[in-house]
Amino acid sequence: MLTKRRVKIDVGHILEIDDMRRKLIQEVEGLRKERREVATQKDIEKGRILKEKLIKKEAALAGVVEELEENLENLPNMLSPQVPPGDDEKDSVVVRQWGEIADFDFEAKDHLTLGKNLGIIDQERAAKVSGHGFYYLVGDGARLEIALVSWVVDFLVEKGYTPIITPELVRKRFVAATGYLPRREKPDIYKIENEDLFLVATAEIPIAAYHADETFAVDTLPKNYIGFSSAFRAEAGSYGKYTHGIFRVHEFDKLEIFKFVKPEGSEKAYAEILSLQEEIYQNLKVPYRVTLTCTGDMPAAAYLKHDLEYWDPVNKIYRELTSASNTTDYQARRLNIKYSIQAAGGRVQGTEYVHTLNGTAVALSRAIIAILENYQQKDGKVLVPQVLRKYVGKESL
Repeated sequence: MLTKRRVKIDVGHILEIDDMRRKLIQEVEGLRKERREVATQKDIEKGRILKEKLIKKEAALAGVVEELEENLENLPNMLSPQVPPGDDEKDSVVVRQWGEIADFDFEAKDHLTLGKNLGIIDQERAAKVSGHGFYYLVGDGARLEIALVSWVVDFLVEKGYTPIITPELVRKRFVAATGYLPRREKPDIYKIENEDLFLVATAEIPIAAYHADETFAVDTLPKNYIGFSSAFRAEAGSYGKYTHGIFRVHEFDKLEIFKFVKPEGSEKAYAEILSLQEEIYQNLKVPYRVTLTCTGDMPAAAYLKHDLEYWDPVNKIYRELTSASNTTDYQARRLNIKYSIQAAGGRVQGTEYVHTLNGTAVALSRAIIAILENYQQKDGKVLVPQVLRKYVGKESL
């Protein structure tokens, strides 16, 4: 499985650390038992010697446990048999395609040119204020983002999803448990200096953490959320990737679909998320295709992953717009999220880990790109998708 993922982890070393942990636990427990026995004999000197030994062994155990946890953080989830082999996004498999690609009778402009001409995207002033990889949305640009948020939330509330606005700073435990803290020199997630806090890369992290160390009553599942947050990405691995305009930036707003379900409902829940993503972009009438992510491009937490890619009419290529992942019980085990199993008569028989699933509803900067480029007109204006017009208050930008 690790070979398929193109991940190098010394599993033998992890097993050695675990053996050391088990040995130290036995030694610590033995010393504690011996101290209790000595205490009844009131042998002060022997008790002092045992206490010193115990302190050293407990410190050694704590160090080994910490090392083991750090190594276990890097172990990825299992892979679905559906995941195709491959090294990177070029090897992902196209599943289906939707929408009519516009045949412009004029030279199509990219989103940044359109945004500048309309006065709705300002990267120059953002670079002055924050540096490269940031942007301002101004006037109708801001209204378009707010319209997207309002419409998508309304759409998903009708589908049974609860809106949630999350914290954008979370503790290391939750970043690591959700699979967003790989051990490498330049991770894609920002850490706050001198604090046990990280900026979230997606609302997936704080939503997953929302029910950490909880046990759901079985009749409360599935639990469905539509979360809003800003997302912060260092984009350390973006060399050679498409970075034009506001496509790949350090900060953007995002609406995230998230589900907690029983294991037997996992496959159906995943199909539902994919269906909702497609329904959103069919309503927006943005041409797209769905791809199945290959082994070498899979995130650590994902058991199965699909991307939805919009049509870029300028470069005549499909580009990533949203993604969906079934993480099975990978996150739930690390976050200790379970549900109660009931026997006949309602008696609680035991507990099991839930499955967690997530999918982007809209990454707002990319959704705005897709709309600007696919709805542009010959006169330089951009039509507003029909479903957004009552929120924007006009038919064109």
